[in-house]
Amino acid sequence: VMETSVNFVACQLFALLMALLFRIYLHPSKTSPFIRHVVATLLGLYLALFCFGWYSLHFLVQSGLSYSVMVFVGLEHMHKYCFIVTLGYLIVCQVTRVYVFDYGMYSADFTGPMMVITQKITSLAFEIHDGMTKREGLTPSQKYLAISRMPSLLEYLSYNCNFMGILAGPTCSYNDYMAFIEGTGYRPRHQENANGKENGKYRQSEPSPKKDVISKLCTCAVSLGIYLSLCKLLPVDQSIDDEFVRNTPFPLQIVYLYVAMLALRPKYYFVWTLADAINNAAGFGFNGYNKDGSPRWDLISNLRILDIEFATSFKLFLDNWNIQTAQWLKRVCYERCPINPTAATFLLSAMWHGVYPGYYLTFVTGIGMTMAARAIRHNIRPHFLVSDVHKRVYDVITWAATQVAISYTVVPFVLLTVGPSLKFYRYIQYDSKNIQYDCKNIQYNMTAKYTNCNLKKHTKTIKTHKTREKYTK
Repeated sequence: VMETSVNFVACQLFALLMALLFRIYLHPSKTSPFIRHVVATLLGLYLALFCFGWYSLHFLVQSGLSYSVMVFVGLEHMHKYCFIVTLGYLIVCQVTRVYVFDYGMYSADFTGPMMVITQKITSLAFEIHDGMTKREGLTPSQKYLAISRMPSLLEYLSYNCNFMGILAGPTCSYNDYMAFIEGTGYRPRHQENANGKENGKYRQSEPSPKKDVISKLCTCAVSLGIYLSLCKLLPVDQSIDDEFVRNTPFPLQIVYLYVAMLALRPKYYFVWTLADAINNAAGFGFNGYNKDGSPRWDLISNLRILDIEFATSFKLFLDNWNIQTAQWLKRVCYERCPINPTAATFLLSAMWHGVYPGYYLTFVTGIGMTMAARAIRHNIRPHFLVSDVHKRVYDVITWAATQVAISYTVVPFVLLTVGPSLKFYRYIQYDSKNIQYDCKNIQYNMTAKYTNCNLKKHTKTIKTHKTREKYTK
């Protein structure tokens, strides 16, 4: 696992250097799109071969099978068959890796890049279908992403296997990638400002990504430092340790669970932010200008860290976590599934992640959490909007509830296997019942105390009446 991680980081740092050279020496103003495609593809395949050895052939096989489906199957049903073939090949590889080689080993593996390639191929198939068949009924987003011609094999391989995104993504749309290769990614965004009018003051031939790349690399360094410092001290499986559960009060178990998940997230922050920085360094990711005229480089960003850590709802957390995957799920499943799109989207996400039972437990739980969060927001939130103070109180409560709910939901995702996951659920259920039992005992004792108090008063009143009656006689 350690060797794989070191190889991955070394390859990504090499990709960062290549991205800088790619932007300087193979700039669209100096080089043809053909050369940029060839270099990006060959560098990507070299990194894949270095990191995963001959397993990287799966990337080409998966891409080749899917491209054959695109070319030889009619446009009317091409996207459906392509989706089945691409996802099916990914699942076969995941089953083989997990159940034949290293069940229970949560590590970087050759199916990781295949997950991103699966997103790209299926997105591309739907975008070709949207652009080359009837365009009626498409949403504005689908019209923007639609592709009006079949990509060449080189363009297709460059999109799937370029060195900037082959190891860790992120997924991007084919149109955005082609605009980057051809050097047209800056033109339509030169007109953007707060009022939607031409912004002459901030128009540039090409904004520099230097500031954003440095900022993201600093974020990577901090995230990696936090993760390496805390991951060994706060293991998630401590929450199912018998002695820990027996000797730790339930509220402190919940706090530990939240802190353990908090310590785990910087690993993802590091991987995704570094991948974003690599793309930016190559000149990919420009997304217009801010109100102050500074360039935005978040077109393909995969996360917003502060919005994740301070999320006040389940949906807000998911919207800012693995953003490009969420966009992919929305485009290929949620917007197109006619029956229960929420459940179908969670199921597709579980299948895409892999074949460990923990993934399915997490995403099935996620369906219930999402439904519950929607109901609470719809029915309870309006009562707290009467003043700013009430809204702040609501935000604090929902932040705490969201963090606990997320931590509870993703534990099986980290534990992976059935036994530890069910053990976790059993402990949580047992402790919850104990708290309910304790609450009932407290309520019972208070009721008994109140009843005894009234009985004493009643007895005292009777004695007083008897004394008065005796005195009167």
